[in-house]
Amino acid sequence: MKKKATKKPAEKKSGEAYIEGSGKVVETDIVTTLEENYMPYAMSVIVSRALPEIDGFKPSHRKLLYTMYKMGLLTGARTKSANIVGQTMRLNPHGDAAIYETMVRLARGNEALLHPYVDSKGNFGKAYSRDMAYAASRYTEAKLESISGELFAEIDKDAVDMVPNYDNTMLEPSLFPVRFPAVLVNSNFGLAVSMASNICSFNLAEVCETTIALMKNPEHNALSTLKGPDFPGGGYILYDEKEMDRIYRTGVGAVKVRSVYSFDKDARCIEVTQIPPTTTVEAIIDKVVELVKDGKIKEISDVRDETDLSGLRLAFDLKKGYDADAVMQKLFRLTPLQDNFNCNFNVLIAGTPKVMGVYEIISEWTAFRRQCVKRRVYFDLQKKKEKLHLLLGLKKILLDIDYAIKLIRETEEETEVVPNLMIGFGIDEQQAEYVAEIKLRHINREYILKRTQETDDLAKEIKEMEDILADDRKIGDIIISELEEIISKYSQPRRTMFLYDVQETAEPEEEAADSTPVNIFFTREGYFKKITPKSLRMSGEQKLKENDEILYSAEVSGASELLFFTNKFQCYKSRCADFAETKASVMGDFIPAKLGMEDGELPVFMAVTEKYRETLVIFFRNGKCAKIPLSSYETKTKRKKLANAYSDLSETVAMFVVDGEADFVLKSDAGRVLLFNTALVLAKSTRDTQGVQVMRLTKGAQLLSVYPADTADIKDPEQFRIKSVPSGGTASDIDIDQLKLI
Repeated sequence: MKKKATKKPAEKKSGEAYIEGSGKVVETDIVTTLEENYMPYAMSVIVSRALPEIDGFKPSHRKLLYTMYKMGLLTGARTKSANIVGQTMRLNPHGDAAIYETMVRLARGNEALLHPYVDSKGNFGKAYSRDMAYAASRYTEAKLESISGELFAEIDKDAVDMVPNYDNTMLEPSLFPVRFPAVLVNSNFGLAVSMASNICSFNLAEVCETTIALMKNPEHNALSTLKGPDFPGGGYILYDEKEMDRIYRTGVGAVKVRSVYSFDKDARCIEVTQIPPTTTVEAIIDKVVELVKDGKIKEISDVRDETDLSGLRLAFDLKKGYDADAVMQKLFRLTPLQDNFNCNFNVLIAGTPKVMGVYEIISEWTAFRRQCVKRRVYFDLQKKKEKLHLLLGLKKILLDIDYAIKLIRETEEETEVVPNLMIGFGIDEQQAEYVAEIKLRHINREYILKRTQETDDLAKEIKEMEDILADDRKIGDIIISELEEIISKYSQPRRTMFLYDVQETAEPEEEAADSTPVNIFFTREGYFKKITPKSLRMSGEQKLKENDEILYSAEVSGASELLFFTNKFQCYKSRCADFAETKASVMGDFIPAKLGMEDGELPVFMAVTEKYRETLVIFFRNGKCAKIPLSSYETKTKRKKLANAYSDLSETVAMFVVDGEADFVLKSDAGRVLLFNTALVLAKSTRDTQGVQVMRLTKGAQLLSVYPADTADIKDPEQFRIKSVPSGGTASDIDIDQLKLI
C-alpha cells in the first residue's frame, strides 16, 4: 500500500522531485523530524503519563481508582486484583503488568504511601525492599480504602469534567474533585522527557491545617504549621530551616533523612528499623559489604536482613571495643543509611508543567477546589430548582384537586391528559407530566401538606445556594469545614521526626604525608622504589629485573604525588607516602599490581608533583606536541584513575614535565633536526588534546626522537632553532639515539 507524504518539505532542493503518494524516500531536515515526530511524543509523556496534576494523581492512578469506584469497591468486599486489572483496561490499554504495578504502589501492603488508597490482602511487596517481589494479581485481593471516598464524593455532581476514554465507549474524570491537597499528602515520582517530578509526602493533618491557615491569612508562615515532610518509612530529618523554607517557596531543595537505630549491648548488635525513602535494605547491605571488603569498615563482623511480618529490621554485629554511635556516624557518612530526598515539585497546571513551592501548590489547589465546590453547588442548585418547579405545578393542582380529577376522568385519550392539565391549570409540560404520574394514594391531606412544606424548604435552600455562589467567602468556609472534617477522620501521628542542630561528622582527612626528602626510582618494566637518603648512601648497586633499566631517579619530598601514565592512555594517581621505604637490594613495588591496573596495562611515564603547577609536554610520532597543565589531572575527589589521560591518535615518542618553558631538540627519521621552545605551543586543559604540529614531516616520515636541549650533545644548537611552528627543520646528520621515556 502506498503511503502518502504527511508534509511537503518547506524548501525544495534543486534536482529533487517530491511526488505526492509516490512512495519516494526523501531526505528531511533533522529539526523538522524532531518537531513532527519527537515533540508530540515528548508532550504526550509530559502531559498524559509522567507528571501528576493538581489533584495529586497521574492518569494511570486516576484510571485505576475510578474503575475500582465504578466496580463498587468503595463499600463492597474485596475482589481479586486480576478482576480490577481487567476492568481497568477499558480505560488504560497499556497492559495488565503496568496496571497491576500501579495498584501495588497505591496499596496499603506495599507501604509506599502515607495514606494508601487501596485496601490490600496478600503479598504486595515492600517499598523498602528491592528484591521482595509482589504476588501475581490472581493471588491478591483489593478494594478501596475509606479515604478514597474523599476522591469521589462529588464525582457524580459535575464537579469536574468527564472526558471520553481511548475508544469513546465510556467517560472518565479528567481530574478527581479531591477534598484535601492529596498532591502534598502522598509522595509522587515521575520521569518525563527533559523534566521530572519528585514530590515528598507531608502529614495529612499538618497539610490541612496549613491550607486552612493560608486561606484565612495569605501571609501565614507555613513552617509554623507544616513542620516538614513525613515519610511512610519514618526516619529522622536533619532539620535545616533555611533549606526547608527554600523548598516551601521554590519547590526545589534537598531533605537529609537519617535511619533510626538502636543498640543491643548484650548482643553487641545495631538494629536499624527505619531507613530513608530513597534507598532499600538490599542497597544498604550491598554497600556495607563492599566497604567491609575494601577495608574501609573494620568495626562490623556481620550484617543481616531480619525483616519479617513485624516490619523492617537490619542487624549489624559489632566487634568488641568499638562504639555503636561512632560506627553509625561512619555508616551515615559512607552508606545510604543517611540519604538526601531531592525535592522537585513539578506539577501539571492546566496542562502546563510548573515547578512550584508548597505555598503555590496550596494556592493552586485552593483555586481548583473552589471551582469544584462551585460546580457541585450549582449542580445541586439546578436539581433543586427542577424539583421546586415540579412542586409549584403540583401546588397549583392541589388548590383544586377535585377539578384536576374530573379533568383527567373526562379526558377520552391518555395522550390528551397532559395537554388538558396544562390548559386547565396554566402549568408547563414537565409539571403536568409530574402531576399525571402521582398515585391515587398520595391524594390526601398529609401528602399535600408535606409537599407544600417541601416547597418552602426548597425555596429557602435555593436562596442559600445562590448566596453561596455569589460569595467566595462562603465557598472558602465550605472548603475549610471539609478540611476540618478530614483532619478529624483521617489524621495520624507523624512517622518522621526531626533532629535539630546536628553536627555531621566530616570524613576524616588523610594524614599529612611526611615531607622528609626521599629518593625515588622508576624503571622501564614498571617497578618503583622509595629509599631514604641514608639508606641509599649505605647501599650498593641497584637491583633490577633482567634487561630492565631506570628511567627516572630523583630526590623528592615525601609528600609528593605521583602520576603514572600507561600504555592504555590512562593515568593512575598515587602518593609517595603510599609506598613503603625499601632498599636498593630489592626490585621494589610492581606498579601495575600495586595500583590495580588492567591486564596488559603498563606504566610508560611517571610525573612527580606537589602543587600541580608544572606542565606536561607530550611529543607524538606525527610531529605534534601537546602542552597540558598538570592541574588538569588534579581532582577534588580521591579518584585514583583518570581515563583518556592523553591522546591516542598517534604513537607517543616522549613525555616530559617542565616548570615554565623549555627547549627541546627534535629529529625525524628523514634526517631533519629542529630546536623548539615550548612557548610556541599554547597549553590546553583538555587532557586528550591531539596537540599542535611542531615538525612538518614529509610523506612517510615520522618524528624519531626528542631530547631536552640541555642534554643533547650538539655543537651550536642555535642553528636549528625555529621561531614559528610548524617547521620542516634543518637537514643534519647528527646522531641522536631514540629518546627513552624519562
